[in-house]
Amino acid sequence: MPAVVYGHKQEATPVSLPIADFTRILRESGESVVIDIDGLGKPMQVLIHDIDRDPVSNQPRHADLYAIEKGAKVEVAVPLSFTGESFAVKTGANLVKVLHELQIEAAPADLPQEIEIDISALNAVGDQIHVKDLVLPKGVVTHVDPEEVVVLAQEVEVDTETDTAAPDMGAIEVEKKGKDEEQAA
Repeated sequence: MPAVVYGHKQEATPVSLPIADFTRILRESGESVVIDIDGLGKPMQVLIHDIDRDPVSNQPRHADLYAIEKGAKVEVAVPLSFTGESFAVKTGANLVKVLHELQIEAAPADLPQEIEIDISALNAVGDQIHVKDLVLPKGVVTHVDPEEVVVLAQEVEVDTETDTAAPDMGAIEVEKKGKDEEQAA
């Protein structure tokens, strides 16, 4: 599979990756994992920055890999995983996931595969979990606004004003097409 490796101190370099190894890494570890690569003169660590996928099969076709500087922190978007049961949702509320991933900053060794969010704190309609309520792993910080809503329990709205009666067929006007009767004569 074709790919390109680039970074702050790394010139953009095209490379070829074994597709089976790349898809295995994606399946087991996700996109926020540090990958060790060889073959560019020296071993280096990279992060998956972007993946181009086939629109039909969803198989990776190309990857952008970002070379990590030793000792430098990296910024990545990590997927959010929602766990637990919400009393509000069990009793009829909708669970609205506002964020599906969170932009974080961490040393490459501290990057989590995902961030778990326990939704059992949503006990009533209107309850929310904000970024400030998240428990981030050691060494991980986020610069997202602490008041940003991550997930909430929302009341299910039922439209009671919808008229389900059959329409009055006599009130429907029919536009005549073709020649007028006067023109036909």
